[in-house]
This record gives sequence, C-alpha cells and structure tokens, in this order.
Amino acid sequence: MSRIGATFDSLRAAGRKALIPYVTAGFPFADVTPDLMHAMVAAGADIIELGVPFSDPMADGPVIQKAGERALALGIGTPQVLEMVRRFRERDDKTPVVLMGYANPVERYGLMHGKDAFVRDAARAGVDGVLIVDYPPEECEEFAAKLRANGLDLIFLLAPTSTEERMQQVARVASGYVYYVSLKGVTGAGHLDTGAVELMLPRIRKHVRVPVGVGFGIRDAATARAVGQVADAVVIGTKIIQLIEDLPREQVAPAAAGFLRGVRSALDA
Repeated sequence: MSRIGATFDSLRAAGRKALIPYVTAGFPFADVTPDLMHAMVAAGADIIELGVPFSDPMADGPVIQKAGERALALGIGTPQVLEMVRRFRERDDKTPVVLMGYANPVERYGLMHGKDAFVRDAARAGVDGVLIVDYPPEECEEFAAKLRANGLDLIFLLAPTSTEERMQQVARVASGYVYYVSLKGVTGAGHLDTGAVELMLPRIRKHVRVPVGVGFGIRDAATARAVGQVADAVVIGTKIIQLIEDLPREQVAPAAAGFLRGVRSALDA
C-alpha cells in the first residue's frame, strides 16, 4: 500500500478528513519549498500537492499561473522539483507528496533522461502520486501500471460536467484518491456551492472506490468544514498562494501554517 492509501486508512479509522494544501514548487522563493512543506505538515496537512511549474497551465487561474511564471523565472523545472521532494524526505518519510502538473514537463523529462525516467526518478525522490491534468484516463493504463509498479498512485480530476462513462474510465485506472473539481472553470474561480458538491459525490462514489477529495473554490475554514462533512479530503491551493505571494522569505512558512491551523481546527471540530 502506498503512503497515500495508508494515510487515508489512518484518517478514516480516526474519523478525520484529509487536509491537502497545494503550493507551486519554487514559489515565491526558489529555496523555500521544503521549509514550507514541513511547516504545513506541522500545521495539520495530511498530504501535500506540489505544483510543477509549466508555461501553459490550462487548468490554473491567474493566481497560480502567476506563481508558476515566477517559479519558472527562478529556474524551477522538474529536476528541481524532484530535488525539493528529496530534501523534504530527509526529515519526513511519512507525509505523502503528490506532484500536480501537465504532460509536457513529464514527457520532456523522459526525452532528456530516458524512457520511464520520470517514474523512476519520482519514486527515488520520494513522490507518492502524480496528477497530470491533461492525461485522459483512457490513454493512461500503461502509465498507471508503471507508476503502481514503482509504488506511486495516479490521481485524476473529475468535474461537475463529468459523465458516468468518464467516471467509469477514471475508476479503472485511478488510485490514491480522485480530485473532484467543484467548479466549472479554472483554479480560484467562482464561489463554492457546497450543496452541489453534496449531490455530486454519491454519483462519483457509485463508480470510484478510492477516496474523493474536493478542491477549487475552498478559501476559508468555514467552506473547508462544509466540504469536509461530505468529502474524504479538502484541497486548498489558490488561497495559500495569495497569502504568501508578497511576503518576505522568513514569513512565508509561518503565514501558510497559520492559515492551515485554522482550517485543520474547523475540519476536526
């Protein structure tokens, strides 16, 4: 069982929901990410989603797009992201880390370092799962098998527009958890309708046996708590990026941790 599966099993046994913060690797400073990751774990994060910077992030709103552009300008690419995970693993061998990104950097890494190098090197670095936004499930069975053989989970997005057929396709190859995008549009868009989320999750669970996390539009402890009442996990990204984007380096980790403590308390209440 992967670290992701073990984490969800432990949380389920304790009657708790997973808190999954997202941050862009190398933002807002090239060297801050491992420290930021440790601070978020200390504040109650159960799994960390680490965004791999990419020049054309189609699913990301302006806040995370800007974060990715800044990280790219600082020289952050897939090799640097894997090194950040290695550094994080020097002090934490328990908390799952998921890389979230796009097909282009994964395939470019393979061209530069050899076939299947991304899966091999991600596993060696201590990555536990990957979420590739533009990899459709019907074309991912071979990739999913290679990940599983190396102890990694392949995580997929589902959306309010997902059909029953698409849910079935995801269910065949997904492991770890499924990320339900609660809004139509990009990250950070709109206002979360928790009632709509509550109606959608039973449809997803008819097909998908892994835990279901919900993200896009969760901005505070109150919405996190409402979503946590129906979902297995709460994913928060844009709000954290907004909190830290203009801070001096020494304030980045404390600011993110302070926000997450409030969310963790609300989830556990």
